[in-house]
Amino acid sequence: MKKILILAFSLYSLSSFCQNTNSPVIKEILGKVKDHYLDKDLYKKLDSELQLKNFESLNGKNLAEELTKQLRIISQDQHFFVKYVENFNPEDRKITKEITASNNFHNSLENFGFENVKRLEGNIGYINFKGFAEPNSSAKTLASAMDFVAHTNSLIIDLRENRGGDNGMLLLFCSYFFKEKTNLYCTYFRDKEKTVQNNTLSKVPGQKYLNKNVYILTSKQSFSAAEGLAYFLKAYKLAQVIGENTGGAANPVDPFIIGNKYLLLIPTGKVTAAITGGNWEHTGVSPDISTTSEKAFKTAHVLALKEILKNKTETDLNKSDLEKVIRQLENE
Repeated sequence: MKKILILAFSLYSLSSFCQNTNSPVIKEILGKVKDHYLDKDLYKKLDSELQLKNFESLNGKNLAEELTKQLRIISQDQHFFVKYVENFNPEDRKITKEITASNNFHNSLENFGFENVKRLEGNIGYINFKGFAEPNSSAKTLASAMDFVAHTNSLIIDLRENRGGDNGMLLLFCSYFFKEKTNLYCTYFRDKEKTVQNNTLSKVPGQKYLNKNVYILTSKQSFSAAEGLAYFLKAYKLAQVIGENTGGAANPVDPFIIGNKYLLLIPTGKVTAAITGGNWEHTGVSPDISTTSEKAFKTAHVLALKEILKNKTETDLNKSDLEKVIRQLENE
């Protein structure tokens, strides 16, 4: 009797799935996952578990959000993402130059992720960076930021609100801290059956920041390429990470249009760092100095000032003034 009930439930679930008006969208998503996701076996698990879900009452944005949630829960991969594209035109796929120009324009409205750049007391540079835009458009802004902090004694890079972005921009930003061209990592793409080497650049548009203390601020919200910057500079002992353990998303994604209504991001590649043989997928980047996101900036500023004081580095403040600033920050 128990087996009969289980069989009846399974047949009912499958029947409901087949009659679901959203099933063509889900079927197409499953097909893209089968063909492109980095783990070829995940498709079977998704196929099995999604059939038991009822998406009948959902549409548009609500369906996209629920699919994103379920894809991430089932796969345990936070890079899966579904977005409802309300005014998508199938012809847009063919006009890549116009799409790129439009994306670059919108990125420019946010200054390509550079929220602000300034010099702190003690001649310490500070870059608040919130997103990795495509490098051909954002390289000049990065160069300007790095030129501005080039003569500071140490540098704080704030990634606490950075949700990642373009892989090319990650490599370009990393390049400012490596004296010579370095093989950082390789990326294996199952769907293309190829492995790509990812190297820093020997030359960059701005001034490199070498042989100085660098502090990277992180939070639980730091994600993807932001984690990559923290991961690689930490691994090569070029920076200290201060704050919270990051989100844990290392796999690069490719975009797919589903039913001319939804944008689907699928993790298609696996990153392997040359220096560690691993990556930050699932685990995130652990800080060298663990503190709350709110306290990370003050912690880094105090540490940078103490290092300047300890090493007797010449700065705009004398010893007495440095000690005063440190006390003020510690008492806040």
